[in-house]
Amino acid sequence: MPGRKREYDEDDVRIRPGRSSRPRTRTRPKHDDAVDALVITVDRGRYGCVREDADADADAPIITAMRARELGRKSVVVGDRVALVGDVTGDAGALARIVRISERTSVLRRTADDDDTTPEGRLERVVVANADQLVIVSALSDPPPRTGFIDRCLVAAYDADIEPLLCLTKADLAGPEAVLDYYAELDLPHVLVQPDSDLADLRNHLAGRISVMVGHSGVGKSTLVNRLVPEALRAVGVVSAIGKGRHTSTSAVALRLPSVGRSRKDPGWIIDTPGIRSFGLAHVSAESLLHGFSDLVEGTLEDQPNCGHTTADADCRLDAWVAGGKADPRRLASYRRLLASRAGDLNNQDHPEPELPA
Repeated sequence: MPGRKREYDEDDVRIRPGRSSRPRTRTRPKHDDAVDALVITVDRGRYGCVREDADADADAPIITAMRARELGRKSVVVGDRVALVGDVTGDAGALARIVRISERTSVLRRTADDDDTTPEGRLERVVVANADQLVIVSALSDPPPRTGFIDRCLVAAYDADIEPLLCLTKADLAGPEAVLDYYAELDLPHVLVQPDSDLADLRNHLAGRISVMVGHSGVGKSTLVNRLVPEALRAVGVVSAIGKGRHTSTSAVALRLPSVGRSRKDPGWIIDTPGIRSFGLAHVSAESLLHGFSDLVEGTLEDQPNCGHTTADADCRLDAWVAGGKADPRRLASYRRLLASRAGDLNNQDHPEPELPA
């Protein structure tokens, strides 16, 4: 009848099931046929990898890969051990996918800056993964050794549970006594390098390991890398071609060390970090800074509870402990410099970098 309201019953109502009630039919592939590989470079979303089972003496092809969507936001960095599927031939134009990232044995981090009051200062960056050793390259002269930089590297290494190695270059221009005396209490391993040295001692420290090399401009790090890996320049050029064909100076690259003589021992890898000139330590706690100053730890045990060990702590007993000849005063000055730098209140006049005798 016109004008009469229609009556609805349950047959007129359609209920769409909620998403949570739908059975999940899609399963993630296991990728049992994936190939294990090592990431040797990262360039604008493209990753250069080499197979883990590649012959150390052969010129292994570099596999270009991209990250699979199923990895979500997991980052991939140089040194990561990954699983690849797809085209793993390394041929021109071939593209593989990274479907798994193995658990990292170590993570070397740095902060963009020590000032944790800015977004840039709070930005924590992973430099490399799975490194065994941090090789700190410092010249003995021209430029002179910078103990502040070395101390920062030591803190970063100990915080990442990576063994440090001090590589002193230009040993033909100056002796190492002053530097070694400064670090005498740390039992810090070191090697000396001259322009005409055979690098045998350094190669022994690098063998069988993944080593990260850091150093300021002018200390001879690039020269050292090219002496260790004669094909380094060519290798970097090939690796960098995985992106847009140009190398970014801030990107790390892993280089396979060549075998020497008839030795069958794994010669190891070195990771060159041309863009890493300093280590911001804002991500390292004040307590962890002591890892780089083990010679001061005993003195802190005699201090009052909750002492910050800074110059502002008037009752800090570290001063008297050091004055008693139990540690080098320059080491305490460097430790307090890093504490002040981490807190963002560094004044170079109040905390000058320790100077070594000429």
